[in-house]
Amino acid sequence: MKDSGLPIRDEGSGDQGLRMRDFCAVIGAGPAGLATSRELVRCGVEHVVLERGDQIGHTWHNLYDSLVLHTGKHLSSLPGMPFPSTTPLFPTRLDFLDYLQRYADTFKLPVKTGIAVQSATPDSHTIEGAVSREATAPNGAGWTLHTTAGNVRAQAVVVATGIVSNPHIPEIPGRERFGGAVVHSVTYRRPDVFSGQRVLVVGVGNSAGEISAEVANAGAAVTIAVRSGARVVPRQLLGIPIQYFAAVLNVLPRDAQRAIAKGIARVSELRRGPSMLPPPPEGRCSDIPVIGFHLVDALRAGRIRLKGAVAELTPAGARFAEGSEEPFDSIILATGYRAALDMLGDVIRTDDCGFARRRERVVSADRPGLYFVGHNYDTRGGLRNIALDARLAAEMIAGKRRRV
Repeated sequence: MKDSGLPIRDEGSGDQGLRMRDFCAVIGAGPAGLATSRELVRCGVEHVVLERGDQIGHTWHNLYDSLVLHTGKHLSSLPGMPFPSTTPLFPTRLDFLDYLQRYADTFKLPVKTGIAVQSATPDSHTIEGAVSREATAPNGAGWTLHTTAGNVRAQAVVVATGIVSNPHIPEIPGRERFGGAVVHSVTYRRPDVFSGQRVLVVGVGNSAGEISAEVANAGAAVTIAVRSGARVVPRQLLGIPIQYFAAVLNVLPRDAQRAIAKGIARVSELRRGPSMLPPPPEGRCSDIPVIGFHLVDALRAGRIRLKGAVAELTPAGARFAEGSEEPFDSIILATGYRAALDMLGDVIRTDDCGFARRRERVVSADRPGLYFVGHNYDTRGGLRNIALDARLAAEMIAGKRRRV
């Protein structure tokens, strides 16, 4: 095994360092990886956190400047450390980056930056055959991580890569003919570069809504192409973040949650007028609504124009599904993200939404010793789910929680 430069030793090597049976590797040093690391420390599990970037929270360092969390700080903190009282109710990107660094420093988390995990493979005698109840046991045969710093062996692996590192770029006919710029929202930083341009934003999630409104306010002529629709809810209700209500309602059946969400949207429409967006289809992968009225207010005021699905790009712009064609200078694909699972190849199965098949929220349904944190998204908020799942995974790995 090539020396990775990491404090990892094989079982029986005679070294007094870490033994494989004690060792866990966490992939990613964003909020999911850091929360998992802190919980592993609390449970006494020796581990290392491998981060491909050169700093903690690498992905968050590269998101757009004006980003503000949709979720309130009280339900967005990681285990063991609340946000400071001076942090605004909805933290900014810089607030969150500062919080992540202080979190890692406070708990002295074992993060190794600049190490990308290229692939992760179960040890040879665990590769064949379907996995049953054994998949929930932390004492599988182990894993080998092939990294840019060499090979790393671990008894358990936690994939904490989330989704933002894997932007979804749809195939749009005619893209190669379009004469302007086509970028994904993950590369968007600030609106001034689009000032005076005709900009088409494709998508209708929270990033699409925020970027569309910001670019329009900076002097661009913005059109948003919406293929399927979305629910719109206020960011706050009676001065309380809407997420806090969602966290309470989450104990209800999914149909009841949807009915209440529709009711909130209906009340908003009565107060502010129709949302201007078509309703979302039933049964889609994400139930997360568009939070806040920046997009619908801009649509209602005519600062942003609404179109349907894009059929194809042309040399000068785009042709839409209903047959119309319009010119554009730039196109921003706010088309979302997919779970970052490339390093696992075909050793796991994925569900219809592209996430690894799991049981008990965090345990691989396919491989022993494999866990996922940062892969559950619902109206409680991704960060709230990270805090819950990090504790769950760490306690399972440490054998402190009964697995079924």
